This record gives sequence, C-alpha cells and structure tokens, in this order.
Amino acid sequence: MNVANGNAIVVVVLSGDVAGELSDELLEQAPAKEANTMVAAMSDLDLRMAVILPRRVRRVATGRIDTVSVVSIRQNAYVANLDLELMLTDLETLVNIESPSRDVQALVVSAAALSSLIEQRLGGTAEIIDSPVGPHVHWSGGGEPKVLVLGHHDTVFPFGTVAARPFKVVEGRAMGPGVFDMKAGIVQAIHGLAQLPDLSGVEILFSADEETGSHDSRGLIVQRALACGVALVLEPSADGGALKTARKGTGTFELLIHGRASHAGLEPEKGVNALIEAAHQVLAVSTLGDTTTGTTVTPTLASAGTADNVVPALAKVTIDVRVEAPGEKERIEAAMAGLHAHLSESRLELRGGINRPPMPASSSAWLFPLAVQVASDLGLGEIAGVAVGGGSDGNFTAANGVATLDGLGAVGGGAHADHEYVLVATMPDRARLLGGIVAALQAR
Repeated sequence: MNVANGNAIVVVVLSGDVAGELSDELLEQAPAKEANTMVAAMSDLDLRMAVILPRRVRRVATGRIDTVSVVSIRQNAYVANLDLELMLTDLETLVNIESPSRDVQALVVSAAALSSLIEQRLGGTAEIIDSPVGPHVHWSGGGEPKVLVLGHHDTVFPFGTVAARPFKVVEGRAMGPGVFDMKAGIVQAIHGLAQLPDLSGVEILFSADEETGSHDSRGLIVQRALACGVALVLEPSADGGALKTARKGTGTFELLIHGRASHAGLEPEKGVNALIEAAHQVLAVSTLGDTTTGTTVTPTLASAGTADNVVPALAKVTIDVRVEAPGEKERIEAAMAGLHAHLSESRLELRGGINRPPMPASSSAWLFPLAVQVASDLGLGEIAGVAVGGGSDGNFTAANGVATLDGLGAVGGGAHADHEYVLVATMPDRARLLGGIVAALQAR
C-alpha cells in the first residue's frame, strides 16, 4: 500500500460480477479525496493472467469504496483460460479446408467454415459478404465500434496442396498450407476474444483477397477501420514473436516489351528482339532503388520468346517495388512511366503500380506501448517491435489515419513455403496478448 502524496494503490479482487469489499483497515490509510486504484480481475488469484485496468474510485463517507465506480469483471476483465487442444482442433479444420486466392468455390467453403467457427466460439452471427474474388467474413460484437481485428482467409497455396501436406503437428510445430499465414493467427484471435466477457465494440473482418492485393476488399477494410478507429492486424509475427510497427509501401509493375518476330537463323535482322530490349530495361530499372531512403526496385520475373529459332516478339518483366520515405512512391511511379525503348521499333507497355502505401511508425506510436504494457501485465515477457519490408492490409488502415498494429498473429516461420510452421507452445500466449490488447482498448 503506497499512501505517499495522498495516493493509495488498492487492489480489488473481483469474483463473478461482484466487487469484493476492501477492508476498513486498508481504507483508513487512504485519503478522504480520491484513490488511484488499480482494479485487477483475477482468477484463482493468478495475477499473471490478469489485465490491470486503471480506474479512479471515490471514497464515500462510510469509509468504503463506492462499488458502482468499480468496473466488474464481466465488463472489463480479461482472464484467459485457453484450451490448446481445442485451438489445434480448430486450426486443423481451417488448414485442411483449402482457400487459395482467386479460387472462389474453395473460398466459399472456407468462409462458411470460418463463419461457423466464429459463431460457435463467440456467439452472434457472422456476415458473409460475397464478392467476385470470394466471400469476406465480418462479425460484430455490437455497440459502438472501437477495434477492428483484421485478417484474411485466403492463402497462396493451390488447391490440392492439402492432399500432399495435410495438417500435422511434429515436434511442437504445426504444419500445413497457410498455417502460419495466417490460419493460426485467426484461431488465436478467435480464442483470445472468446475469453472476454464482453465483446461490445469489437469487430472482426477476414478478407478473401489479401494475398492478391486486396483490390476488392480494400474499400470494406478502410470503411470498417475508420468506423472502429483502431486496427489490430493478424499477420504473422516477425522473428521471435516481434510485432510489426511499420511497413514499407509495396507494389508490382509488369513491363511488356513488344518487338517483331523473324527467323533467328535466316533473317534475324528483320526482327525486333524483345528479349534484348528487355535486358536494357532490366538494367535501367535496377538503378532506381535508393538505399538511403529504403526504396528497393527489384526485377523478379522475366519471360520471352516462343521457340529457340524465333526472334522473340514479346517479353515480360515483373518488378517488385518497396518504398518507405515520403515522395518515393511518386518518384518511382514517375520513373517507371518514363522508361524509354532502346531498340528502334520496339515498344514498351507498363502495367501495375504501388498498390499499398507505407504504414509509418507513427500509426503504432501509442498502440505498441499499450501492447508492451499488456504483455507485461499478463506475464508474457518483453515484446519487440520492428519495421518490415512486406505489406499487409495494415498499410491501408494506417494510410487512412487509423491507429494500426500488425504482426499479432502466429509465431513460426516459412511463410508461403512448403516448410511453413507455427510454434504450438506460443499459441495460447499470443491469444492472451490479442485478447488483452482488445480488453485494454475497450476500457479506453
């Protein structure tokens, strides 16, 4: 008990919906004005699993705390009692229901399974929002929107991958297509939220096209994020479970080089070699990056020609772009648009652009410290925050002025690869972290 400078720290142990009374002895030490009180929701006195919520309570003339001022456990407490086996069962269900991007039929099945899981664990009704790219899934806990839990249920793996690599757990690692990005994150979020006694103000949105650029879902994502004011993104964590506090803007350009075909042996001079022109363009594009600003411009795919004895009439080059600093998006887009042909009679056609704007560190300026505090209160240890080069739907929410914290999903590795995995032992604590952050945001 600290009563210095007229301040008292009082711990109120809550049982069910009723706040336990503080002893008169403790209250005698508190000033007659106000006490700065930390209301702790505890289950079996397990402080490690309690979320500490600051509340100001007024001492009344009777010498007891006004219990109306004490927020009950069913409104603001977060005590996580998680069943790892049940989490793994739900994860197996989602992983073995394949959901490749652009495969609308598969995504319909995935959305139905996902909405059923949400309803089973959280109650209420999940809304399936049809779209040309597959259905998005939205759920609301009702009340004034306060926080959007954001993810996606599409994966990069083609249909049929599960037949070769079904879900399995080996030596503490859960494996299977999409397990890390991001089906384990989805399961963790649902189970973390299921521990909250009150889900008012909480919304969930799982899109069907994140892996292909979120072209259809972007408007819906921004709409719900603006309504809620805070976005928690379930992309996988960075190394060691670190959260993602900033992201580069990302984009993809496709450069088509048009030439003219001719016989490569009899009259090559009559052709316009699109492959040679493509080589010039690859060299030109590779100079556009700038390490001082964090901008990278990387040719990643190329194709040309139809046969080994034909001067190629068409070549294609795909270019990956990442930008971080203000003005770099505009500079790169202008430079790409300004590319010119080197060979006479060749022609360039540019497609694509920088689709995801940067997610600046300022978007998580107060959210990340909140997450650190929640992790500390839950006994989860220190959590790091890092800036990363990859993009997510958090780029869209942050660009629209919404406070955004990313990387709240699974801990593991191998995203988009056959060896993709999740560290099973980390799943309950990641669920607790997500639920604890949401509880803290509800109390704001």
